[in-house]
This record gives sequence, structure tokens and C-alpha cells, in this order.
Amino acid sequence: MRKNILTLGLMSLMSLGAMACTSNATQASNVASAQTAQAEKVIKHIDAKFMREHIFDYKANPSKFVFKGKRPAILDFYADWCGPCRQLSPRLEALAKKYAGQIDVYKINVDNETELSRVFGVQSIPMLLFIKPDGSTPSVSQGALSTEQLEAEIQNLLKK
Repeated sequence: MRKNILTLGLMSLMSLGAMACTSNATQASNVASAQTAQAEKVIKHIDAKFMREHIFDYKANPSKFVFKGKRPAILDFYADWCGPCRQLSPRLEALAKKYAGQIDVYKINVDNETELSRVFGVQSIPMLLFIKPDGSTPSVSQGALSTEQLEAEIQNLLKK
């Protein structure tokens, strides 16, 4: 009888330990999901409709870039299969977090948004468009820029 009580006690302790591990795994999963959601808030994946409504209506202004945004913006033209695009993405994400509230960062998948690729003349990716809200012509950069190069471009965007 005493042996059965001891066995029952050990089984209870083991199940509590298993529940704690499950709880920690669930917590870790929830943290990872929250971090992904936060990253998605910092960088917005956009389509042609969003572009026309919030950034630039290329149908209403086909010959002149008229920026609708209030803050400087970076448009990242990319593709999922593109190696340099995948190298650039974490750098851009880190800087988007660092400058959250100061700049807007948008990603445009060229495979899904062929109309936008045509409008912006995308011939090679990654292609970044740096936009100031002052009405100046956006600057374009191609290739996987280093963090230092991206920082320099962002500092230029933030200059008044």
C-alpha cells in the first residue's frame, strides 16, 4: 500500500513537470508569435491598391511622383526566391524597428505586383525607393545594401 502511494506521488510530480514544460513551450511560442506580429506591424507588405490610396496614385499622376505620406518611406521591391532580397530583409527589419514612428517601410513582392514593378521600372531586385515627404524626387538603390548604407540613406531621409 505504501509503495502504491509513493508511486502515485511520483507520477503526480512527473505530470506537473510535464505540464510546466508544455507551459514553457507554449509561452515561448506565444512570444515568437508576438515578435512576428510586431515585425509585420513595422514593415507593411503592400499591393497596388494600397500604393494608390496611401503612397502614390500613379493612375491619377502618371507623369509626376506625388507622395501621399506624411513621413519618409522606403519601398522594398523584392521576391521570395531572391537571395540578395533575403539578405537585405533582416537588416531592413532591424532598422524599421529602430526608426519606428519616424519612417515607414513597405515591401512589394514583384512576382505578385507586376503592375507596380512596371510602373516603377523594376529591372533588378532588390530595389529600394527612398521617399521624402518634401516633394523631392525619390532616390533609387539596387542590391543588398549593408546596414551602414541603409543607415546613411535613412539619415538622408530624416534631414529637413
